[in-house]
Amino acid sequence: MKLNTMRTRLDGLVIFRGILQANIVPAFRAMLAAAGSEDFVSAAADFENQLFERGGSWTRVLLDAVLQDENICIRKAASGGAGQAAARCMDSELEFLQQLSRVTLVDLTGGEESFAFLPRWETEEVDFAAAYAERLAEVGQKGYGMFARHHMFTIEDGSLIPVRFPDPQRLSELPGYEHEREKVIANTKALLSGKPAVNVLLYGDAGTGKSSSVKAIANEFAADGLRLVEVKKNQLYQIPALLDSLAQNPLKFILFIDDLSFSANDDNFAALKAILEGSVGGRSQNVVVYATSNRRHLIKETLSDRSGDDIHEADTRQELMSLSARFGLTVTFQRPDKVRFEEILLDLAKQYGVQMPSDQLFIKGEAFAIRAGGRSPRVARQFIELLSAGVRL
Repeated sequence: MKLNTMRTRLDGLVIFRGILQANIVPAFRAMLAAAGSEDFVSAAADFENQLFERGGSWTRVLLDAVLQDENICIRKAASGGAGQAAARCMDSELEFLQQLSRVTLVDLTGGEESFAFLPRWETEEVDFAAAYAERLAEVGQKGYGMFARHHMFTIEDGSLIPVRFPDPQRLSELPGYEHEREKVIANTKALLSGKPAVNVLLYGDAGTGKSSSVKAIANEFAADGLRLVEVKKNQLYQIPALLDSLAQNPLKFILFIDDLSFSANDDNFAALKAILEGSVGGRSQNVVVYATSNRRHLIKETLSDRSGDDIHEADTRQELMSLSARFGLTVTFQRPDKVRFEEILLDLAKQYGVQMPSDQLFIKGEAFAIRAGGRSPRVARQFIELLSAGVRL
């Protein structure tokens, strides 16, 4: 393929236009533009520097950019396709990109001796069309774009931001509350299978593993197409727009609101009510809300709130108290009793490789819990981690 043809076809990408700003494709494009000029060596060195940081195979790096690209064909893959014209364009571009992935330094320089000092990058024989067809078939589990590379997100200025180093918590690392978590897991499995799923409120004492349970569930089912979006209370007003953007996504989403509570005059109260009940546009079938709170009724209420000039005081109070009822499932995480706390200690000691007679473990653990303000899984883990670190207690 001639250099002019490469440049023209690359600049004329339609379906995969996003790769022109992704990965190291811009560096390759700059190298093509500099071919035959005195700037070629610098452009080639820049491209190779970036390529070798990614393994050295131009074919694999370009294929990865293609597979991760968010475009009209992959967005429509789960809903019947983007149409024949787009499909033909996609097939043509995949054929071109496969040819482009086999371009070597010799192809660009004609083997001139003056460029012999530049290292040669690797190319491979890979079927781009077959690889992309497999990618389209898996879009329901792997997603596309940033959703294929990450499974946890936060919100900044109304946009989703990937969490690059998410909490690696696993369900197997959370002993003592299997029965409570099983209800949340069953609801999550229903969401993933396309069955009706409800919003969930995880309520209970501090340190009992409510937040850890949600994050562990997100990790456990990420490979099945589950994604988690953490939403701060002051960001609730942004959720309706977010729900609209996620509605057509083939993946399933948990909107995670941690440590939720409101004051009586909090504007975010009305925003959450609208989210839980749905608006005139209906509720997204691929999104549920999982919230944690130390308060059963979510609204901070004082005795003075019950006095005043409100004519329909009972109605107002009922409205405030009914927010938690809008969650389809409420799971209570109570502070562990002595037996459960000892079971948690034994399980964590096994996980951390702590060797200590069980009777001593229980006595020291109980004493540590008293000093820490009471029994909880969080206190148990802190105690075991200190033992594992060799701290004398």
